[in-house]
Amino acid sequence: MTDLLTVDGVAAGYGEVTAVSDVSLTVRAGEVVALLGPNGAGKTTTLLAIMGFVAPTRGRILRSGESLTGVRPHARVRSGWSFVPDDRALIPGLTVAENISIIRNLREDPYELFPELGPLRSRRAGLLSGGEQQMLALARALCVRPELLLVDELSLGLAPKVVGRLLAALRTAADEIGTGVLLVEQQVERALQIADRGHVLVHGSVRLSGSAADLLTQRDVVEATYLGDHGDGAGPRRPSLVTDRPEEQ
Repeated sequence: MTDLLTVDGVAAGYGEVTAVSDVSLTVRAGEVVALLGPNGAGKTTTLLAIMGFVAPTRGRILRSGESLTGVRPHARVRSGWSFVPDDRALIPGLTVAENISIIRNLREDPYELFPELGPLRSRRAGLLSGGEQQMLALARALCVRPELLLVDELSLGLAPKVVGRLLAALRTAADEIGTGVLLVEQQVERALQIADRGHVLVHGSVRLSGSAADLLTQRDVVEATYLGDHGDGAGPRRPSLVTDRPEEQ
């Protein structure tokens, strides 16, 4: 089976600052791949490079075996990719219905994907709770039945119940639609519980990879990878195996 996404030895950064030095991973149809790691490891930069917002300085990014060099972000979206950034990319002054209406080629009813949004159609996105905003962002991404979905920090600031609801939607998209999902997440255990495979990124390079099931049974190894010298002057940061953020409904 051809990989939907291949990231091969990619390095990327901002000006003279290298944020990612050596990242290789694949995502296949119908699987969820978790990209884990401490803050500042380069996870978001990896997603931005995959989407074409940051140009790799080394390595290759392939879609179904074909190079994406020179392919702009909007063209990647038109080819069947969706991206949910960590800021959710909603238009706060528009209502839920208006935020959805700007998406073309809807193939799923977003209100069936997340019935919780139905009563909120006329509410401005900026007035939604964090969990409702993330549901809206994910509904917009999933309602086009994407071939590949990239999600950055899905659980950021959300209550465990909401996180579970959102992660379940990702698993359903992979199982029922065949979407390949690359999930950047700080809640290690919860991410691995719905993932097929996982990679731990530290200092811009992949330090640990394996099946999600194997990584779940190697908690000490995963923690040791996180707790290495991060070189940022802040000392080691323990991974969030459940949650380490204030809860927001």
